[in-house]
Amino acid sequence: MADSDDWGPDIVAAVRKYALQNAVEYTGQGQAGSVLGRLLSEREDLRGMAKQLRELVETEVSAANSLAESNGIEYIRKELARTAPEALEREKHRKADGLRELPGDTSQVVLRFAPNPNGPLTLGHSRGVVINSEYAKMYDGKVVLRFDDTDTRVKPPLPDAYGWIEDEYEWLAGRPADVIVRASERMPIYLEHAEQMITEGFGYVCRCSADEFRGFREDKQNCPCRGRSVTESLSDWKSMNDGKMQDGEGVVRVKTDMTLPNPALRDWPALRIQHTPHPLAGDRYKVWPLLDFQSAIEDHEQGVTHIVRGKDLMDSTRKQTLLYEHFRWEYPEPLYWGRVKVHEFGSFSTSGMRTTIESGSHEGWGDLRLPTLKALRRRGFSAQALRDFWIDLGLSQKDISISMQTIEAFNSSLIDSSVERRSFVASPITLELRGANEQRVNVPRHPNGTIPGSREWELTGSILIQASDAGQRKVRLKEFADIETSGDVATIESFDRSDERPIIHWIPTGIARKAELVTPAGEGLVTQTGVLEDFELVVGETYQLERVGFARLEELSKDGLAKLVWLHG
Repeated sequence: MADSDDWGPDIVAAVRKYALQNAVEYTGQGQAGSVLGRLLSEREDLRGMAKQLRELVETEVSAANSLAESNGIEYIRKELARTAPEALEREKHRKADGLRELPGDTSQVVLRFAPNPNGPLTLGHSRGVVINSEYAKMYDGKVVLRFDDTDTRVKPPLPDAYGWIEDEYEWLAGRPADVIVRASERMPIYLEHAEQMITEGFGYVCRCSADEFRGFREDKQNCPCRGRSVTESLSDWKSMNDGKMQDGEGVVRVKTDMTLPNPALRDWPALRIQHTPHPLAGDRYKVWPLLDFQSAIEDHEQGVTHIVRGKDLMDSTRKQTLLYEHFRWEYPEPLYWGRVKVHEFGSFSTSGMRTTIESGSHEGWGDLRLPTLKALRRRGFSAQALRDFWIDLGLSQKDISISMQTIEAFNSSLIDSSVERRSFVASPITLELRGANEQRVNVPRHPNGTIPGSREWELTGSILIQASDAGQRKVRLKEFADIETSGDVATIESFDRSDERPIIHWIPTGIARKAELVTPAGEGLVTQTGVLEDFELVVGETYQLERVGFARLEELSKDGLAKLVWLHG
């Protein structure tokens, strides 16, 4: 066990503060992963010591949870008020500050969620679904689900992804999107605005190579193409659309000011030539808008009033504002959030996942190791848990790193009271049971009684226990009796708990079904074989497996095998 003397007093105090804070927020069920995430978010200097810190964090979390159980949550609040009053501010303001009021006119709020359909939604995408749909709910507004699918080359759309995303949006938001738009189906609108831009003189066709224009931009000089006549630009524009120019030979740029302090804003590119066929539109179009242009036009067309986006897209806001000034439009109110990194998933991107799936490294978009909503739903995560997590985090612009245990804590608090218990025994061994004076054992569906009734087990003379428990001579069979084992025999000593011997889970052989539990473990998957309590099993249901954790029953195969997937502890 880690000793607090191994660490400086400032580190111990910080860990203790977050452990107490976590115990308050989750009513004595604080999670080490959540505490570690908050600590490392505050103390960047400790990030290289996460593994070494875990023991100290687990010790302090256990102590805080025990303190909550013995003395109550109010006692911990008083302790925090004395030692770290700032830690109470999170609890006080987390819901109110999570989603602050929208700025500007909120009489007719229109928001948008705009994924690229090059795969299903991910954990990262879920933030956009939750925040936008929650604001729409708060202001009786609407959300436009817009598929930004005009990149045929770098991130080509996946035809199946459109349906996946619509379904996942509805699952997470609790209702379908109010408006659904596919950008690739609205190409005439973007091309019309591009031609207007050229005709009115605030856009032009640039024939410079990328390297040539980069030099002009860095030197704050206009490129020669900018001074050409509207007629010349329109002639090139026609050639681009007729397919007479190849990729890279022409770009439509928005005229800004080549002396602007931010180089990204200087005559930024709006449309480019792409001869790569589109999965839905085919080869009908040879010129496609870049995202900043397409998004800006579509936001105006849909009457978007507020744009919620990552702070890394502030340059997009600046570019689009300059475009709106040219068109004499009013730009929507922008709001920003910081980057959230989930330790367990690192830097997974949709494009990166697509590559690993196509190479066979992952079994599909629902692979338990991936941060897709398909995988999280497959494991049994609650949509409400994800909503609660993102709303709690809110729109902070601070970049943070968290553990999945933080999200798991939200999920556990939601499902624990409504999930039935079942027994799963891994690597089972059979023991003959002697001394039983009962033929049936009634085991609660839920230990706290939040689910009424019991599971009725019939004793048949033998039981199954986990191989790892077999080395203990005196144990208690959970919800039943104290036993003593000798070889392959278990003899009942008492039906009342007679001492502090370890409690183990077990299953009568008569109600045991062969089972597999698949758990993600780093880069791999671990499959535990064993037996599952065969009592009113329903495919798709989540169960808490005694002494194991939450898992979802994915399949009951024809050969009698129960297949479970791990959710969390």
